[in-house]
Amino acid sequence: MAFAPSEQLLSYDHIVEVVEAAAAIGVTKLRITGGEPLVRPGLDGLIRRLAAIPGIADIALTTNGMLLGKQAEALKAAGLNRVNISLDTLDASRFRLIARRGELKRVMDGIKAAAAAGLTPIKLNCVLLKGINEDEIAQFLKLAYEHPMHVRFIEYMPIGHADDNWRNHYLSLSRVLEIAEAEGYQISRRMNVQGNGPSDDWQMEGAAGSFGLIHPISDHFCKSCNRLRLTSDGSIKPCLYWVDELNAKEGLGNPEAMKRLLYRAMDVKPENHEMAAKLANEAQSHVPTDRRMSQIGG
Repeated sequence: MAFAPSEQLLSYDHIVEVVEAAAAIGVTKLRITGGEPLVRPGLDGLIRRLAAIPGIADIALTTNGMLLGKQAEALKAAGLNRVNISLDTLDASRFRLIARRGELKRVMDGIKAAAAAGLTPIKLNCVLLKGINEDEIAQFLKLAYEHPMHVRFIEYMPIGHADDNWRNHYLSLSRVLEIAEAEGYQISRRMNVQGNGPSDDWQMEGAAGSFGLIHPISDHFCKSCNRLRLTSDGSIKPCLYWVDELNAKEGLGNPEAMKRLLYRAMDVKPENHEMAAKLANEAQSHVPTDRRMSQIGG
């Protein structure tokens, strides 16, 4: 990994300044992402400051879970409401293949710690990869059936890359519904899920948890997307996929200028990220980003 020099990154003071401007124009929900946010020292202190901003009503965290066990209680006490934990496999050896580092047990311990701390509802983010983990769909469904976990299956997105490797591993999430029915679950749509965002949510009759489908390619949700992303190096991204970014550092020290930047970012959000066109090898109207998800914050 090539890491950016620390002087290029936004300080916590800068992040608070951006969020204060966002809250002043109506933003109420925040998500702390990464890379891996729990490697940033004093993250609970940042969350405490963000939670104190008038208008901010909900703060969530997306994490790989490996450092969550030791931090869950402090994060909850600081004002964190809930967590999404990235978990693409339930097999320990396959975990090392996909994640390239760490141990599955540490993630499972993190899930338990989050539940004990009250960081609920706990959502597990599983990116489906054809030929790699699609054979675990039934296991993830069973996990959601037996435990109060909300498993969200996510289509593999070509963020920062769109080569044949991506096309070969892409899997439409219609496969999840096929397997749910084959396993004998009685499924129905689940409405009004807290913080559900783009997820298409489903309930299994008698289940302790539920599952959701996030399908940005086979059934994109661009027209209802109201999200902006602030990268660690100070760029505001109107869309996860396209290269377009606005420099938030230009608004630092000037709340009104920061508000104008945020309004501008919403104004230029595209109507369609066109990932489906990329899958079909068709021409696209914009330039895709060359940043990876770890650089953007998914």
